[in-house]
Amino acid sequence: MTSPAIVAEGLVKHFGDVHALRGVSFEVGSGTVLGLLGPNGAGKTTAVRILTTIIVPDSGRAVVAGHDVVASPQSVRRSIGLAGQYAAVDENLTGRENLVLIGRLNHMGTAASRQRAVELLDQFHLTDAAGRPVRTYSGGMRRRLDLAAALVTHPPVLLLDEPTTGLDPASRQDLWDVIGSLVADGTTVLLTTQYLEEADRLADRIVVIDHGTVAAEGTSTELKARIGGISAVLSLTDASVASRVADLLVDSHAVIGADDSTVVVPARNGAATVRDVLNRVDAAGIEIVRLDMHEPTLDEVFLTLTGSRS
Repeated sequence: MTSPAIVAEGLVKHFGDVHALRGVSFEVGSGTVLGLLGPNGAGKTTAVRILTTIIVPDSGRAVVAGHDVVASPQSVRRSIGLAGQYAAVDENLTGRENLVLIGRLNHMGTAASRQRAVELLDQFHLTDAAGRPVRTYSGGMRRRLDLAAALVTHPPVLLLDEPTTGLDPASRQDLWDVIGSLVADGTTVLLTTQYLEEADRLADRIVVIDHGTVAAEGTSTELKARIGGISAVLSLTDASVASRVADLLVDSHAVIGADDSTVVVPARNGAATVRDVLNRVDAAGIEIVRLDMHEPTLDEVFLTLTGSRS
């Protein structure tokens, strides 16, 4: 088994009276994506800033690509790429000039920097705009260029702090595709995000942080299972009929849904539960308008664990 690419152990960070992190621990396996979720102010960005050596933890330990973030910060910086919430490229330079500049700042030769810029511009579908000033780029193009900038030095670990904030759905999808291809090539990604769909789509594992502590950890499927499995949702003609059905199925733990004319029944035994429900309702002479199967969403998990939206 390979060693994890990122290890956080008991990270604590205070800013005056604000307890940003209260003993946060997690690991990111090499070549995988960890989604770091939590409400605004939960501590996600503070954790990223520690892992990228921007700030030092008050206590606890963090190791990135085999290097301790406090003892060997320069080694950590050589091993990571970082894309924050806002594009960090120079809007007065062209896309090509931005990438070449970053290569030169990282002590790459001029020829190597230019070649790497060509590769990245092609990878991120920016070749046609390579000679244009970045100020003429769309938001999606700027974010792609920002991510390309984080990859100039071929870092094995990539930290993305809400990389798709403010992007339209099409641009977000484009960036998801790029991230997926990077992981397929072996890059390790730590992703903080405001979009639950993004974590569901990209993350191999998810850590939910709330008030500076880890509220839950697991795969998307495991987290969804914490608030129950698949349910049968019966749509009835009106609230009075729904009340009758709920009473009829009370031994099956049926409850009235958010819409007063629906009844939700946990389908613990899958199809067998659904057959039993339909037979009992039919025997009572009650008409079902519609039957749907509902699986918990990551949004519901998030709200259950934190009591707030991201």
